Amino acid sequence: MQRICVIGGSRYFGKHLVKRLRTAGHQVTVINRGSTPPPAGVEQLVVDRDDEAALVAALGTRTFDVVVDQVCYTPVQAAIAARAFNGRTRRYVMTSTIEVYDPATAGLPALPHGAPVPEEIVDPATWLVRIDLPWHDAAYLEAHYAEGKRQAEAVLARHHGFDFACVRSAHVLGGGARDFTGRLAHYIAHITRGTEILVHAEALPTVFIHYEELADLLLWAATGTDATGPVNACSDGPLDVRELGAVIAAQTGRKAVYRSVAAGETASPFSFDRHYAMSNARAKALGFCFSHTGDWLPRAVAEALDASDTHARGTH
Repeated sequence: MQRICVIGGSRYFGKHLVKRLRTAGHQVTVINRGSTPPPAGVEQLVVDRDDEAALVAALGTRTFDVVVDQVCYTPVQAAIAARAFNGRTRRYVMTSTIEVYDPATAGLPALPHGAPVPEEIVDPATWLVRIDLPWHDAAYLEAHYAEGKRQAEAVLARHHGFDFACVRSAHVLGGGARDFTGRLAHYIAHITRGTEILVHAEALPTVFIHYEELADLLLWAATGTDATGPVNACSDGPLDVRELGAVIAAQTGRKAVYRSVAAGETASPFSFDRHYAMSNARAKALGFCFSHTGDWLPRAVAEALDASDTHARGTH
């Protein structure tokens, strides 16, 4: 049994991580703002993680074997966490994102199309940190989401008080109504209504992961490996936006209607005019086995369709 702290963990794959940790016999504490009660047997500390004094007070004398941070978006939050958990844990795991590799925001050189992106392309140990930027401003943070994640990784990677790993998640799908991003629902709505989906003329493949598989990988990152540094998390089998649409069209019995836009123009979610599909080779080499996107995507679409039908019935 290990003592595990999960910051966040109140929705989507975070809830499933907490349940998996409990099922595995670990002692679990969740830290969040209290909007959702934790499962039975899980300790909850209701506190705003951005309030350093309140966070330290809420932690009291608690120590943990591992902290899993689901909701760290800025270097300011990372710096607060590094100070608050210094001496309290031996390992810190942060949930990050595929978007750290986006050439449009990272200033990275373009990679050859089809070349899977390895972790070392963005090294948190060398990334510039700017604590002084307006990270407290919601509009600024939304516009600089990927950079906030890169700098948060950098702060925690350079902290010497614990071992650090970051899980760079692919685009997460599944869960039906629990998928609060609404991106899969966007495609389902357009395809079922026969309305146009805006896609880039040369839309490039990207990678995905099912929310349950991501929960499994976070459990492994917390308790199944001592590996440090970035780890990419994506199912096998990249897809481009038209291939995703084809799966939805097959299940709805409708035809996807596309309208092409030029590179650089705004398009629908998952339509990318730049390449940064991740490689999952490092996680595999460390012992994690991934599913294939084709194995779970039809089920994820079916769940989303069911959620859509339920919502439609509830509005009439």
